[in-house]
Amino acid sequence: MKGKINYRANRNYYYVSWFQNGKTYKISHYKGFLCRDGIMLGITGLDMANRVLALMRSDEENGVFKIEKYLQQITDVIPYLREWLTTQEAHISPATYKDYKNSIENHLIPWFQNNLYMLHEIQYDVLCKLLGDIKRAGKGKLNVMYCLHACLDFAWKSGRIMVVPPFPEKSKYGMVKKEIQWLPEDRQIKVIKAIPEEHQPIFWWLKYHYRRPSEAMALYKEDYDPVRNVFVIRRAFSNKQLVEHTKTHTVHVMPCDPDFKQIMDCMPKTFSPFFFVNAHSRLKGQHYQHDYLVDLWNDACSKVGEDIPMYDGLKHSACSQYINERGGTVDELQMLTGHARRDSVLKYADVQIEARRKLMEKGKIVVLNEKNKNHV
Repeated sequence: MKGKINYRANRNYYYVSWFQNGKTYKISHYKGFLCRDGIMLGITGLDMANRVLALMRSDEENGVFKIEKYLQQITDVIPYLREWLTTQEAHISPATYKDYKNSIENHLIPWFQNNLYMLHEIQYDVLCKLLGDIKRAGKGKLNVMYCLHACLDFAWKSGRIMVVPPFPEKSKYGMVKKEIQWLPEDRQIKVIKAIPEEHQPIFWWLKYHYRRPSEAMALYKEDYDPVRNVFVIRRAFSNKQLVEHTKTHTVHVMPCDPDFKQIMDCMPKTFSPFFFVNAHSRLKGQHYQHDYLVDLWNDACSKVGEDIPMYDGLKHSACSQYINERGGTVDELQMLTGHARRDSVLKYADVQIEARRKLMEKGKIVVLNEKNKNHV
């Protein structure tokens, strides 16, 4: 059988001699300890070397042998994470790539440098230990673990591992459901009107069409169909790069809101291919950038005494207004926003305080009417 045990007399320890890929390796450690008598209580140096040899032969027989597993301070997880990230760059959005890279370089690699596991050794208990050591809040932990899950799924499909291990349950991530911030329509309108008039159109479009700022910035003039009076939303900005798809990789057709149509008809004509143009931009096409929009929004909020992030003040507010102030249903809102999953829209129903107040008042009116009938 492959491999044999030798003894180095001048150093008084045993080692496994193993020939692999044209090279002979000398493996002299078992569980981090040198195979020498007295190093581990109750186990001789020879016993330790025999156990190493048995593990190596078992891996060889099962087709999962990696010499790196038995070399000190080396793991195949780190190079595989980097290799996998390189293969993903062409297939994921720039924003996702940036998040994966951050998870790998700042969290996963440092952890696996201190915890020497091989790819096939990553199991549920290892993942629970990793989760507990990630120095991020709940959603941040989830992003790191999601990155590793995507990598292991790729490794399984590539035949590197036999199965993708189960990951820790979401209850272990310490995630707290945040209450959605939103503005009633009258206060939202005050903020938008506090924005310089030349920049208002893109904010009105976001208010009326329930879309993401990244999609509004990427909207082309050709994306508006005047015959059907609709916008075809097919691209977005991701990490400041224009990509030819939306976040969900779905093309959305959104009817032009009548109130926005009046604003659109008054917009100045430009030579830019972009629908919304920032005359002060030095970028090609003079499209808006996310940070610029955020600054405009924050300045306007300061002027009218509001304190709410732009995304919350626009999309979240528009969706919440639809249910709370206009009496719309979750299913109707899902149809408007184009969410694939109903669960994604239910969060807006959780904040329908005013709608609930109206229902309570409606119930009281019914009771009063019944009492009046009895008196008559």
